[in-house]
Amino acid sequence: MAELVYRPVIGLALTMFKAWDLKIDCEGSENIPRSGGAVLVSNHISYLDFIFNGLAALPQKRLVRFMAKESVFRHRISGPLMRAMKHIPVDRKQGEAAYAHALDSLRSGEVVGVFPEATISESFTLKSFKSGAVRLAQEAEVPLVPMALWGTQRLWTKGHPRNFKRSHTPITIRVGEAIEAPRDTYAGVLTRQLRERVHELLEAAQRAYPGRPKDQEDAWWMPAHLGGTAPTPEALRAAEAH
Repeated sequence: MAELVYRPVIGLALTMFKAWDLKIDCEGSENIPRSGGAVLVSNHISYLDFIFNGLAALPQKRLVRFMAKESVFRHRISGPLMRAMKHIPVDRKQGEAAYAHALDSLRSGEVVGVFPEATISESFTLKSFKSGAVRLAQEAEVPLVPMALWGTQRLWTKGHPRNFKRSHTPITIRVGEAIEAPRDTYAGVLTRQLRERVHELLEAAQRAYPGRPKDQEDAWWMPAHLGGTAPTPEALRAAEAH
């Protein structure tokens, strides 16, 4: 029953991307296994990231079940769709239930999508990673598949208005080779390795990205270390401390 909903939603998303005239450059989809469980791990810079993560899995004919905050499932429109597509609600106060749900999905051969930063990075750089993705892969005995997105923040991100016009915005997606997650390796070590790999893919996506800010006002979507005006991680931490 679920796939009767998921596939039309994918079709709608592809129609929207065409209407917006997005320039999508995706490499590495072949690294997502065609069968069996896997944990798809990505950076997080936009409210739409899960759609583009799922897009990367389509060439392998895989549908990704994403872990998403529980409030999305309570929304009158998105809630029924999220449940029908077998996405996984995460209540941060009761994370055990979401973990068990994701583990069952992986053991049944599903691809589960995880954003280990747990929230959108407003600096557009990588935040620290939670260890849950690695622990899931270890316990389910499935691989981790790292990936990175760039350009999605220009469509809709935290603190900025949505841009759903026909904007010709480039979107760059890079999927890396799978990483094994043996049970006898400390989860913290694997988490650091995973973050390093996602960081490498993010830098590769940024190097390949064809777009540049038009002017200083348009530089908000570029991180400070690349010459943009996005807040630095240090500035964001200082703001949170106050």
